[in-house]
Amino acid sequence: RCFLSIPQFLLCILPQKWLQAIDLPKEVYQHLARYVPKIYCLGPNLNPQSEDLLAQLLLQAPLEWYLCGEEPSLGLAKLEQSNQPSQLCGHVFKVGEPTYSCRECAADPTCVLCMQCFLGSVHKEHRYRMTTSGGGGFCDCGDTEAWKKGPYCQKHEPNISDSSQEDPLANLSADMIARTYNIFSIILKYAVDMLTWDKEDELPQGLEPPERGDTYYCMLFNDEVHTYEQVIYTLQKAVNCTQKEAVSFATTVDRDGRKSVRYGDFQFCEQAKSVIVRNTSRQTKPLRVQVMHSSVVAHQCFALKALNWLGQIIRYSDALRRILCQVGLQKGPEGENSSLVDTLMLCDSKMWKGARNIYHQLFMSSLLMDLKYKKQFAIQFAKNYERLQSDYVKDDHDREFSITDLSVQIFTVPSLARMLITEENLMTTIIRTFLDHLRHRDLQGRFQFERYTAQQAFKFRRVQSLIGDLKYVLISCPTEWTDKLREKFLEGLDAFLELLKCMQGMDPVVRQVGQHIEMEPEWEAAFTLQMKLTHIISMMQEWCASDERVLIEAYKKCLTALTHCHSGFTDGEQPITLSMCGHSVDTIRYCVSQEKVSIHLPVSRLLAGLHVLLSKTEVAYRFPEQLPLSELSPPMLIEHPLRCLVLCAQVHAGMWRRNGFSLVNQIYYYHNVKCRVEMFDKDLMMLQAGASMMDPNHFLMIVLSRFELFHIFSSADCRKRYNRENANKDVVQQNSTLIEEMLHLIIMVVGERFAPGIGQVENCDELKREIVHQLCIRPMAHSELVKALPENENKETGMERVIDSVALFKKPGVTGRGLYELRPECAKQFNLYFHHYSRADQSKAEEAQRKLKRQNGEDSALPPPVLPPFCQLFASLVNILQCDVLLGMLGAVLQWAVEPSGGHWSESMLQRVLHLIGMALLEEQQQLESNSEDNEVTFNFTLKISRPGEAPSNTPSILALLETLQNAPHLEVHKDMIRWILKMVVSIKTMRERTAAAPSPEGAGHCQEQTVRDKDKAERKRKAEMARLRREKIMAQMSEMQRHFINENKELFQQSLEELDASTSASQEHSPSSWDSALVCVGPRRWRAGGSERRQVVTCILCQEEQEIRPDGRAMVLAAFVQRSTVMSKNRRRPPHNPESYDPLFMHPDLSFGTHTGSCGHIMHSHCWQRYFEAVQAKEQRRQQRLRVHTSYDVENGEFLCPLCECLSNTVIPLLPLTKTSCRYFSEQPGLSLWLNTTSQQIKALHSAQRKAKPTSNEILTVEEYPPPEGFRLDHMPLNPYSSSIKEMLTTFGTATYKVGLKVHPNEQDPRVPIMCWGSCAYTIQSIERLLVDEEKPLFGSLPCRQDDCLRSLARFGSACWSVSSLSTVQSHFVRLLSALVPDPQVENSPCIVDVDMFHLLVSLVLSYPALHCQDSSGLSVDAAQLHLLHLVTVAHVVQILLSSVPGQGTVRISSEENLPLINIFQVCQISLREVSSGWHLWRCVKTGILPFLRGAALFFHHLNGVPAPPELQALGAGEWEALCAYLCLPSNLLQLYYNHKECAIKYFYPRESNRLIELPEDYSALINQASSFTCPKSGGDKSRAPTLCLVCGTMLCSQSYCCQTELEGEDVGACTAHTFACGAGVGIFLRVRESQVLFLAGKTKGCFYAPPYLDDYGETDQGLRRGNPLHLCRERYRKIQKLWRQHSITEEIGHAQEANQTLVGIDWQHL
Repeated sequence: RCFLSIPQFLLCILPQKWLQAIDLPKEVYQHLARYVPKIYCLGPNLNPQSEDLLAQLLLQAPLEWYLCGEEPSLGLAKLEQSNQPSQLCGHVFKVGEPTYSCRECAADPTCVLCMQCFLGSVHKEHRYRMTTSGGGGFCDCGDTEAWKKGPYCQKHEPNISDSSQEDPLANLSADMIARTYNIFSIILKYAVDMLTWDKEDELPQGLEPPERGDTYYCMLFNDEVHTYEQVIYTLQKAVNCTQKEAVSFATTVDRDGRKSVRYGDFQFCEQAKSVIVRNTSRQTKPLRVQVMHSSVVAHQCFALKALNWLGQIIRYSDALRRILCQVGLQKGPEGENSSLVDTLMLCDSKMWKGARNIYHQLFMSSLLMDLKYKKQFAIQFAKNYERLQSDYVKDDHDREFSITDLSVQIFTVPSLARMLITEENLMTTIIRTFLDHLRHRDLQGRFQFERYTAQQAFKFRRVQSLIGDLKYVLISCPTEWTDKLREKFLEGLDAFLELLKCMQGMDPVVRQVGQHIEMEPEWEAAFTLQMKLTHIISMMQEWCASDERVLIEAYKKCLTALTHCHSGFTDGEQPITLSMCGHSVDTIRYCVSQEKVSIHLPVSRLLAGLHVLLSKTEVAYRFPEQLPLSELSPPMLIEHPLRCLVLCAQVHAGMWRRNGFSLVNQIYYYHNVKCRVEMFDKDLMMLQAGASMMDPNHFLMIVLSRFELFHIFSSADCRKRYNRENANKDVVQQNSTLIEEMLHLIIMVVGERFAPGIGQVENCDELKREIVHQLCIRPMAHSELVKALPENENKETGMERVIDSVALFKKPGVTGRGLYELRPECAKQFNLYFHHYSRADQSKAEEAQRKLKRQNGEDSALPPPVLPPFCQLFASLVNILQCDVLLGMLGAVLQWAVEPSGGHWSESMLQRVLHLIGMALLEEQQQLESNSEDNEVTFNFTLKISRPGEAPSNTPSILALLETLQNAPHLEVHKDMIRWILKMVVSIKTMRERTAAAPSPEGAGHCQEQTVRDKDKAERKRKAEMARLRREKIMAQMSEMQRHFINENKELFQQSLEELDASTSASQEHSPSSWDSALVCVGPRRWRAGGSERRQVVTCILCQEEQEIRPDGRAMVLAAFVQRSTVMSKNRRRPPHNPESYDPLFMHPDLSFGTHTGSCGHIMHSHCWQRYFEAVQAKEQRRQQRLRVHTSYDVENGEFLCPLCECLSNTVIPLLPLTKTSCRYFSEQPGLSLWLNTTSQQIKALHSAQRKAKPTSNEILTVEEYPPPEGFRLDHMPLNPYSSSIKEMLTTFGTATYKVGLKVHPNEQDPRVPIMCWGSCAYTIQSIERLLVDEEKPLFGSLPCRQDDCLRSLARFGSACWSVSSLSTVQSHFVRLLSALVPDPQVENSPCIVDVDMFHLLVSLVLSYPALHCQDSSGLSVDAAQLHLLHLVTVAHVVQILLSSVPGQGTVRISSEENLPLINIFQVCQISLREVSSGWHLWRCVKTGILPFLRGAALFFHHLNGVPAPPELQALGAGEWEALCAYLCLPSNLLQLYYNHKECAIKYFYPRESNRLIELPEDYSALINQASSFTCPKSGGDKSRAPTLCLVCGTMLCSQSYCCQTELEGEDVGACTAHTFACGAGVGIFLRVRESQVLFLAGKTKGCFYAPPYLDDYGETDQGLRRGNPLHLCRERYRKIQKLWRQHSITEEIGHAQEANQTLVGIDWQHL
């Protein structure tokens, strides 16, 4: 097997041999039989690299040589050159790749572009939709049928010159064609044979290997039944592998569809198979496992490779693609459906996932890209459709891995779809296949979903994909019809009506009386079916409407179907006759509340839709003779829709309570926006159609009878009150509700005229009205409006076309979303009884509109709006308003309202009656206005309502009743409406009188009444105005008196203030600060607080006691949260230190991690807090025993929620008073050099004392005695001024900071405790100073008081924490800290001055100095020491700035009037400082660099010494520098530098720039694209399912997946959690790119989701990318997230989110 000498033989001799071969297939098969098993499958682990290399050499190369007849690289290059590139893009989408569809130009929503084509197309300026692909589809650029306009991007724009009509084969030579044909047919046949091969132990003829070993694979196949966990567990048992290996096996099986889990002899593999089958067959069918011979597996591997190779080769030339299509679709020896393509399709469900994916891709890149063969393939697909779908329903793989998924690529092409309808009768095939799969029927042949098992549910979900296919076929409506298309469409419609007949009346319900229903019936399946069919029913109607002949035929067919349905229904319903108001009608006896009734009536509803189309397209007027309109039986038409509406009314009235929730849900969906278009709306239309063809009196009597109210209104004395004293209260209540519902129904039948075909309106009018009525409830966001409007089959509502004409858009702020508000002029279109309002909507809208009217000072009546006229076919509906039965009903209700005692009457009933009267009056007014001279207006409502009743009863007229009601005290609410009605009556009478000759006296009387009423109204208005003026006058007088009082008693106010002043200044008489009026916060001449200012009294939030803060009192504490932070880090790559050995004394200037302390500012007694915390701990222990869920805080880590504001906290800071300092005159304090001298003597004395204490053997002799300087007593142990509870709290906070900051176990004895506390104080001040700069706020006065309190407590705690540590420890810290500035031979390895953060150094020095000072009784003041330390550190910082920012060489001349040591230090610096050409520039650079340090120092000393801030620093302004220097007792000219002025560029290192979150792109799709090309770093080139971007450092991570889990402190965590510990010290901010949501993480157990900073044009976020509107970055919102991060509020934000939303607590955040 020496492979090296083979290539020569293969590449030269083999192709020659093949060219001369008589039986080429046999020769090629022999070659494959020999080499394939030698290359593939030689061991347990497949080795793709070497296999691919060898396969390329030994198998593919000879094929390419034979194909080209020369060196393949040359031959293929020639082919590529002569090829005309395709106009189709054909880019196949990867999972998660962004796809774009244009809402304006796409033929349907499945037409999409890839990102490259989209950016080069016209559509990026249009309204587009952006989604992420599930993988598998391809880009439609270049397909002219997919786009209404702009089908090509710039790249695929066709050249005018190329004639793409010519046959691509014309460019190839004949023998090249022959060779290609030969080789393609052999390889494709080989691949198809191998992939559809089902024998495990032998190979097809001609492929048997020369020698055959006993080597087998145990092959595990994927299924969609078993979970990951089950597979992992089973594999660990079966092939005893580790968990990691089992996870890897499971992942591969899920991805590729199969994986060998064992390799060896037959027995060995068979044993593993039996274990797997045994373990997984308990609950479900077992996992599929096969033991396969290695040679079979080898050939299958190469078969996949061969299909890949074919896919690559045909890319070189369209000619090769065409030959491959020809080979694939050529009929085989078995005749029909036997081509290779057919074989693959029909074996689809037997193949594994990987094989399916590869051949689907090949089909896409060959058959679907060649327009000629796409058609042939479509025909084969349609021929096999039924079998493919049956296979799919039985198969358990998802739709995306099934060949049936290609239907979307074929059926959505309009020309193909129509060809398949006419030639293959596709519509009928799809519907018949669908009906075949739903076999469960009842006796009447209706679908029965009652006993619905999981198996059936699964199957039903699969079958629904057929409905999807039907939708694709119908999605674009034909413009020209052929006779053949008409014939086949109507044939399809017949099949569709069969389907609808099976649904008509399914799931009937019967009212439960007496006891509650035992089992909730199954209702969801029927509604799922209805929802899926909704769009199809609408599209069927659109197809019918586009051709008159089709519409007429469809109408007849539908009517026949409905009649057929009814004939099965009517048994047992005996006829009766109803009579009322002198009219009578024959109908049947039927009670909704006793018989069966069903909500599913698709046949009636389709007929209603077609009936309205007859009117809309005017077919009804042009071809009346062809329509069976005269044969219609209106009572039959309205019967079932009416029952359905009555059912809804009775459910509202509470008559069906015992039927449980299933009925309530059905009624909800019946009215819901997803279903109502083809349910509720069509029922209403059917009622309108029926009523328009009947006598209105008859119609209303049938309605009354179905509502079971006929007996109430038909009795002779109904007006006298239908009032049985003994009537059941429930029945009375139910009847009231039913009357309201029935009146509402009449309002809708007469008033709903906005559907084109019923009223004379356009489509857009209907939509405008929907939007107006939604916005009458309240202003709404775009997404809310979209949800409230019905979508068409293209997922469009059409809202954008009309929204601007009825609404105004208001942009959002930093939170919230953009809202549309109704334009004021549209409010008059408001109809209180709008048919799509739910009850809740109606009451909200009514309230909002009345409020609006009151604000505008109008009366609060809500009269009906003016309506458009009816179309001719429906014109007779208006007569309902003036028919006798209705007038009788209106009169009865008004009569009841006049005498409102007893049951049958409600305000809403009256309101509806008034609304109906208003509608009738408006109708009459409109008819009068539009009437020409000679016509008599037939509509005479005013006359009828003025007429009293007949002789025996003499009932008053409706008008008279209204007059009476106008003054009824119990109807205050409706007065405005009644007044409006009476006004209308008057104006209509006036109009009629104008047309008649003489005015009638009755009208005049009304006019008189009217003027009286107007006067009355004016009087009321005048009184209200007077009252308002009186109120205003009194208020003005009161405020005037107050002012007067203060002025009168000015002296008194002044006096008390002066006394206060005197008492405070007395204590300051002798203090040196009264020499100098300036506020100074550090040094001997600093401002000192008097006694009253020093006193601080606070209240405990737990026990409400007041307490003064004193050193010897009970401790008061602030709730605080300490956290590690990298917010200011300049080096995120620094490896974390080892907590045990790390020495944190000096902070490096890159601030790579610090410890931040924050507080909510709430104060408690320490003992109250301890009690509270113990209670929290006890509660936590109890809770853990009961239920194992996380809370938002982790008690084991000392966390708790602040008892008042529930802010997350993990420790408490003790509150301390200002320390008293002895003050001597400034002149007596030593200068810097003297002070340094004294201090160094004290330090030497300390050193020698320490060495005496623990001498080492060889040093004993050489100990030099350093006597301590005068007044420095080494043996003096200072008294601790603090009470025991304060000491305990000092230790508590110190230990907490140490524990969190270093991530170690608490140990209060550790010498690093005080260092961590000083560091936290410095870091917190630095981060707050940066925050103020970034937000452009002044240094003092702009912080919230909680931050002020926190800083004050931190600084004072720092100055006291030495008192609870060992004195010698703190002293040695001070010695080491000082040695960084003043060299000390006794201290080893002091850091370089450039490697120390000076602010941390200053804070640590100042706070550790008291440990040295407390043993000094020579009268040195701490203030002087603070000033000297500040001067030292400031100069060191200046040097640091100069060293880090000065280029060039030479010397610097420095002269300074400062005290000597400064000059000395600068002269020391001279050597290292190079020459600088511009002194001014250097000074500016020093000034800018040192400013953050000085601002921090000012904050620090302000809080430490309690000195008020000067006013100059409480506002932003130019004088900040001078004010700062004065406040800090520094000369404002830190050093005067003289240079010659030349410009030079200086690179700043100071000040450190504030860290920002990463820059995000303006357009969100750029992020999606970046994420789609991101592959998981662990599982070789696999696409990441949840790519997640770290917003702090910009790293892309593979979140939420097994592959990228790592181990952190002993548990498995996901990539994001692991990254937070490396990048953010445990806190992280991420953007989940595919979900478009921000993720906050803190530690392992805390996290929450946060709104992303990307908004669409309507000011809304789109979490989950569900709406797909283009998203753009909102900078304000991103700044808000950045501010949360800079303020260290992420953890707090998570805590609040988790407290507010308990579901967040249950998420395993550590796995993200």
